[in-house]
Amino acid sequence: MKRGAPAAGFTLIEVLVALVIVAVGMAAVMSTITSSASTLSFLRDETFAQWVALNKIATIRLSGQQPAVGTTTGDLDYAGRSWHWRQEVAATEVQGIVRIDVKVRPKEVVAGDDAAWTTTVSGIYGNALATRADPAIPSWGAQNAQNIGPQNPNPTIGGATNMQITPPSGLGSDDSGFGSPDTGLGSSLGSPPPQQQPPPPGAQQQQ
Repeated sequence: MKRGAPAAGFTLIEVLVALVIVAVGMAAVMSTITSSASTLSFLRDETFAQWVALNKIATIRLSGQQPAVGTTTGDLDYAGRSWHWRQEVAATEVQGIVRIDVKVRPKEVVAGDDAAWTTTVSGIYGNALATRADPAIPSWGAQNAQNIGPQNPNPTIGGATNMQITPPSGLGSDDSGFGSPDTGLGSSLGSPPPQQQPPPPGAQQQQ
């Protein structure tokens, strides 16, 4: 009697190799998913932190009171989480204007004063622009626009001397001959041409 053909199938080594390939592929997929989730979480925290910092600067500007130079810290709740902020106010070279730097990070992050901040937003506050009784005349801090009006056509701005604008001599004046009535150039533009008078009868007989 003849023996039957061996049954077809996978050997143990082939199964182990297949399992190894599947495990490596699944590890790569899981690593990609974890990295994407971490990036999305970081971007969400950074967006909320920027909003917190912008709200702090906007609140200072709306208060109408210039903040004192120095550093302040605090905590607040926003978007269902607690945030820790640090506000640094420094004077600038322009008198009356200060720079505001607000740093924000999640409250659960424990780190030093100069590390692990999620975001930093900078802004300025100053009194270079102030309200006046006349809204048509702005106030530029120390450089005040004075004596501007019909009574004084030559204003003084920022302490500068009065400036008068005069046309160059000889341009458009009567003695320059340019645009004056005696030349007929410029003064007759847009006017009808002069009519020629007929000669007297005696002048035709003499010719």
